[in-house]
Amino acid sequence: MSIAVIYGGTRPDGNTEMLTEHAIRGQDVDVERIYLKDFSILPIEDARHDEAGFQDREDDYNSVMDRVLAHDTLIFATPVYWYSMSGTMKNFIDRWSHSMRDARYPDFKARMAAKKAYVVAVGGDNPYVKALPMIQQFKHIFDFMGMEFAGYVLGEGNKPGDILRDKNALHAAEQLQLKLKD
Repeated sequence: MSIAVIYGGTRPDGNTEMLTEHAIRGQDVDVERIYLKDFSILPIEDARHDEAGFQDREDDYNSVMDRVLAHDTLIFATPVYWYSMSGTMKNFIDRWSHSMRDARYPDFKARMAAKKAYVVAVGGDNPYVKALPMIQQFKHIFDFMGMEFAGYVLGEGNKPGDILRDKNALHAAEQLQLKLKD
């Protein structure tokens, strides 16, 4: 087993990163951290109905996707922005539409279907309730791709370090840590 953590936040050492790192601490397997903010991933240009189809955006998306595809367990770590995932994370997932039609990834959906997925998210405005639609959105995404949605952890925090006071989130991250070890 190997794990890729796909970080969708833009704040270095932010609350989402802290909570996710708490969950993956002590793993006996390879954990690759992918910070989407460090790459140029352009928005998708929807060409599903164009005769020429999708065109290469000439950005970093394919190199990031190649790294993601190398792992069997994915953790999508995102702050809760406006009651949803970060724009950086959404942009990355939107591009999957291109990969499903890209000759370089002829088995993209099948390869993604073989993966186990988790979500870790932190928000500052009652995320235990208000982030649930985002969790449902991830569930629909994973269902569409055929991926196993193995669990999620939500936490509450606004200012840097606030997550360390959310004992429920820290406990949930420790439970995720145990699941990842099994």
